[in-house]
Amino acid sequence: MKGGNLSNTNQKQTQDSKVSKKDFWLTLPQYCLPQHSLSRLMHKICRCQKPWFKNRIISTIIKQYQVDMSEAVQPDISHYKHFNAFFTRRIKIDSRPIAYGSDVLVSPVDGCISQLGSIDEGRIFQAKGHDYSTLELLGGDQQLAAQFDGGQFATIYLSPRDYHRIHMPISGKLTRMRYVPGKLFSVNPLTVRGVPRLFARNERVITIFQTDFGPIALILVGAIFVGSMETVWHEGEITPPYTKDILDWHYTDTHIRLNKGEEMGRFNMGSTVVLLLPADAPTWTEEWKAEMKIKLGQALT
Repeated sequence: MKGGNLSNTNQKQTQDSKVSKKDFWLTLPQYCLPQHSLSRLMHKICRCQKPWFKNRIISTIIKQYQVDMSEAVQPDISHYKHFNAFFTRRIKIDSRPIAYGSDVLVSPVDGCISQLGSIDEGRIFQAKGHDYSTLELLGGDQQLAAQFDGGQFATIYLSPRDYHRIHMPISGKLTRMRYVPGKLFSVNPLTVRGVPRLFARNERVITIFQTDFGPIALILVGAIFVGSMETVWHEGEITPPYTKDILDWHYTDTHIRLNKGEEMGRFNMGSTVVLLLPADAPTWTEEWKAEMKIKLGQALT
């Protein structure tokens, strides 16, 4: 924790302490849940093909979260094989225009900005009273973490109503992918405030691309009920099954290049994306702040 994240006044410190304690107690039950077992069960439920079952769940989610089906390539829910097919549905290309410019990075997803800013002394801000290290986020690889010293980060949360495919923020050549095992805490705002080092503790898939201004990291963070992530170049789901070991794939001898706005992966259920930029990359525009909604393709720089 960085002391500088808290106010210097005693009154404000007391208020922050109370909020922190409240969030801690509200998130405490998550430590006791069988996170991976529940996620495996959800994985099966979301692939149930019984029409009455999957249509009921889809209809409930659309109503509860006010999902805009007019954007979907297939608006008729009866055409979806199962709930996960609906959740990872395609949307119309013209519904998400991609901001123009070779030096303009765009949001890789629909969602809400949890935080964004600079990477200070290898630390990333999570929420008031919480930060975590780039080194830990990237699975303990010091050489990789050093490439983002003095750079920037953006953390974007995807809610159940959002489009759940992930696209390229800038054109780049794939050089590496890492699977880092971990917990599956929820990544909703309450849990972000209540669980220290959340994004460095949860299971994640780290993808590294070489771009015109250096390497970028696009990190897919898993969460409870979201223990399933895919990329367009990897055959099948990366998880499940879950492992206890870090897995590494290097693509130095391949020529996998994706253009800005092109799909690179998807969450099977919602979660969070963390984007890391090197020190020489364009800087975030001042218009973006924490808790603001953002759409795929909107300019970040």
